[in-house]
Amino acid sequence: MTGSQTPPSFQLAYVPGVTPAKWVRIWRERLPDVPLTLVQVTAAEACGVLRDGGADAGFLRLPVDGADLSAIPLYTETTVVVVPKDHVIATVDEVSAAELADEIVLHPLDETLGWERRPGQPAKDRPATTADAVELVAAGVGVLVVPQSLARLHHRKDLTYRPLTDAPESRVALSWPQEKTTDLVEDFIGIVRGRTVNSTRGRAQAEAQQAKKAKRPEGDGARRKPAGGKPAASARSGAGKPKGGSGGRPAKGSKGSKGNKGIKGGKPRRRS
Repeated sequence: MTGSQTPPSFQLAYVPGVTPAKWVRIWRERLPDVPLTLVQVTAAEACGVLRDGGADAGFLRLPVDGADLSAIPLYTETTVVVVPKDHVIATVDEVSAAELADEIVLHPLDETLGWERRPGQPAKDRPATTADAVELVAAGVGVLVVPQSLARLHHRKDLTYRPLTDAPESRVALSWPQEKTTDLVEDFIGIVRGRTVNSTRGRAQAEAQQAKKAKRPEGDGARRKPAGGKPAASARSGAGKPKGGSGGRPAKGSKGSKGNKGIKGGKPRRRS
């Protein structure tokens, strides 16, 4: 490697609520020579970071903004409503959007759900972030509707959450620029899709195949000729000889020995 060459590396972006630890661990096991750097981004800036080259791939929430980005949907999150533990909603297993009609529902500016019509009563001001909205819920100002992963991310002992049955859902996807589908991106796609190390496409597979060929002895699979050009012992044994005999004579008790008793030299004696 010359001083002008840059060692390979991989930048992975992810939005709040997504936990990429499992995939990162597998990457580091399979490609220990390629460092992976995590880049946390907001939901609003995720697509821009991928386009600008700030990350090779990223976990974001659908829909993807623009046809220049490829996306593989991974899973759909449950939508929940976050409330104080002493709130009446905390006493039920789930709640519908209609049941929030009299509640002040906070809608932060970084909201990730695509509402056609937001439930409940709007607050006087919209919180800047989901984290700010959670603080307001704890202060008794209102309730908050978010994907379950965000409710877990901003967990507080004085708050709880319940599923909201008829709310829009958030879908998480792996995305990357179509024109930059590199071998490393293919490797990461394989990890996310659960491919084994033998089936993973891209750089890792190519290197594994090259290493296997390097270890294989020359002429593997072909029969080696014995020294002096003589056939191998396994080929000579029993060649041209009846089983169990020597010198071309049939074995004792085999066909061809019956009726030959008293015969010597192959000719019968004449009686005098």
